[in-house]
Amino acid sequence: MASSKPYEQKAGDVCVPSPCINVCRMDASTGWCEGCLRTIDEIAGWSTFDDDEKRAVWDAIEARHAEFIAGRTASTAKEKQ
Repeated sequence: MASSKPYEQKAGDVCVPSPCINVCRMDASTGWCEGCLRTIDEIAGWSTFDDDEKRAVWDAIEARHAEFIAGRTASTAKEKQ
């Protein structure tokens, strides 16, 4: 079964991968990249972050994704009323 987390450290991983998917547009209302859900500060600092900082960004991305999905679900339910 696939993990529900977008990134989990696996044995043998050399470094924490970048969440960038080459869809680089900042959303003005959230301040997040539309592709990877990082903030501009997280994007700019990625290359200098240590692995713990990178994992913290991945955790933040997971929370943002859940927030995005919850908001989208709420809007869809409202439209059906």
